[in-house]
Amino acid sequence: MTSMFDRLSYVARQGARVAWFMGHYVASQDFRDTGQGGEQRPAPPAARRNGAVGGLVGELLALFRVDLDNVAAGHYPLPRDHDGSLAEVLNLSREFFADIPRAAERKSASAAREVYDPALGSQFPEYFLQNFHYQTGGYLTRDSARLYDTQVEILFSGSANAMRRQCIVPVSEYLRGRDQRRFALLDVACGTGRLVRFLKEAFPRLRVVGLDLSPAYVEEARRHVAPYEAELHTGIAETMPFPDRSFDLLTTVYLFHEVPPDVRLKIAAEFARVLKPEGRLVFMDSLQLGDRPELDRLLQSFPRNFHEPYYDSYLSEDLQALFERAGFTFVSSANYFLSKRMVFDKR
Repeated sequence: MTSMFDRLSYVARQGARVAWFMGHYVASQDFRDTGQGGEQRPAPPAARRNGAVGGLVGELLALFRVDLDNVAAGHYPLPRDHDGSLAEVLNLSREFFADIPRAAERKSASAAREVYDPALGSQFPEYFLQNFHYQTGGYLTRDSARLYDTQVEILFSGSANAMRRQCIVPVSEYLRGRDQRRFALLDVACGTGRLVRFLKEAFPRLRVVGLDLSPAYVEEARRHVAPYEAELHTGIAETMPFPDRSFDLLTTVYLFHEVPPDVRLKIAAEFARVLKPEGRLVFMDSLQLGDRPELDRLLQSFPRNFHEPYYDSYLSEDLQALFERAGFTFVSSANYFLSKRMVFDKR
């Protein structure tokens, strides 16, 4: 159960985060929409669709209600989010606005391969060597890793953490009545470790392992997850450095829309390989076409605005068929604001 104080604390904290990050989004749009000489460009037609905007606000509020209900149900503790000290938050804000002109120049020039270097080909797959989202450094630099969560929260108006936390519920249901110490969870594409930390806060005795392709992001994850203990490794999702049947649970968030279709097939097979029989896969990524038809045009515009070269193919990928072919049984699917969570159990 949650007390009235807990609920008020949650509302105050999440309301402040939404206002902070949404304010950054509005300010950055104004910056991007201002042309040379200071003239204001007209807002794009999509921004004038009041019905869609109203629907998104309703879905955002529904997400936070579910988030708080999950706390009351005992799935995870009251969220704290750990955005950093006031000085750190202000510094990240400054860095975000400083990077906007650089990202805008790349977008204007369709320059999304600045991080590419043939010498990196032996360390990373070619599809990874891009400036995803037109961000400086792609996923390869320390500065990018430090700024990433701020950028994502601004994109999602302060809701990214709340969406990620919905992956904890199927884990909680799987572990109910079981000794956490006897189970192991792998988070694939763990990034900066946001979900890893949430999992350790909810299940301190559970063995949690994180894997990400970027050494810089793994290092940032170590900083973020501390003082909790978690094993963090650098490695590629399609050939993971773990033995067969070595995990009971596997989570992955926002990975599949950033890899080509053939790589998705390989990753699904790897998920099945490292999971034990009757193990659970908790998958989260962007909504797809048809999940919320009124948002289909918004989803289709996203890859051109933010350089997501594999997003179009993801939008029409039959995820249930893909995972069933790899050896999984479909359990459930649910939408949370702009993300979709799917749960599968290994046959």
